[in-house]
Amino acid sequence: MTLGPVTSSTDVATPAGEETPTIADGKKIEGRSLGRIAWMRLKRDKLAMAGGGFIIFLILVAILAPLINKVLGHPVNEYHQDKIDPNLGGIPPVGTWGGISKDFLLGVQPVTGRDLFSQIIYGAQTSLLIALLATLLAVVIGIVVGVTAGYYGGWVDSLFSRFMDLILAFPLILFAIALISVLPPTKGFRIAVMVLIIGGFSWPYIGRIVRGQALSLREREFVEAARSVGAGSFRIIFRELLPNLAAPILVYSTLIIPSNILFEAALSFLGVGVPPPTPSWGRLLSDAVDYYEYDPMYMLIPGLAIFVTVLAFNLFGDGLRDALDPKSNR
Repeated sequence: MTLGPVTSSTDVATPAGEETPTIADGKKIEGRSLGRIAWMRLKRDKLAMAGGGFIIFLILVAILAPLINKVLGHPVNEYHQDKIDPNLGGIPPVGTWGGISKDFLLGVQPVTGRDLFSQIIYGAQTSLLIALLATLLAVVIGIVVGVTAGYYGGWVDSLFSRFMDLILAFPLILFAIALISVLPPTKGFRIAVMVLIIGGFSWPYIGRIVRGQALSLREREFVEAARSVGAGSFRIIFRELLPNLAAPILVYSTLIIPSNILFEAALSFLGVGVPPPTPSWGRLLSDAVDYYEYDPMYMLIPGLAIFVTVLAFNLFGDGLRDALDPKSNR
């Protein structure tokens, strides 16, 4: 997918001395840039806009988590044993729906009585931080390898393509579990390792997309024109190829993020994610396995958080792809 050569003009050029063309109702005919056309197409996709709105909301929640929690929640590791029913073995929360009330908007955790609302909003910080950093790493590596392989071709393309096939065939989940389980269980170190593992093994997906687009673009007239005036490979790649690869890179980046969120949740569910007491949606699901019979809401709430977040990114990514694709009928 490519939008063609990028131009800097956004308006239709009118020869000197001539009036701007008008239509029957007297309005001037104005040219529209590719970005403006894409934005107009994206605005017509209500599902994509809803997904984008939720993504912005979730990012704001993650950034403002301390302030939101101070106003609406309780300290993340504060125990509320008075919210646990002692008549039922000290496991389920007092009341219905997992102890949801005006003081505990999403209820409390079984046994401990910790505020589930604070766990969810701080868990959003963990999931988004790891997913976004891993996606950034994957995009950078994928662009470098994909553009290099696609532009130079030949043995360079063959070497990088086989390397990408090797990475894609690697048993990532087993490698991640084996590596993280033997590393020191410190928060910063675990986050850094998870970013390196997720991003270091997911870049071939975008790398193959970029390679395919670069193979096509290098034969286009504007690239040949740049070569004819003596432009070097470095200038052609950064001034001609990369601007025309911005659309597919942006689209597939938004589609990689939900996969990385799920992968982080899976690692936390298996007990090799960020260490306690750092909140994580995946670990909340893992803890809920032992208590779902007593408190189904404890499993439902973090599960819905993951589901809605991944769905929002997928809807927005699909809408963005349709908006930036000039061959789309939508």
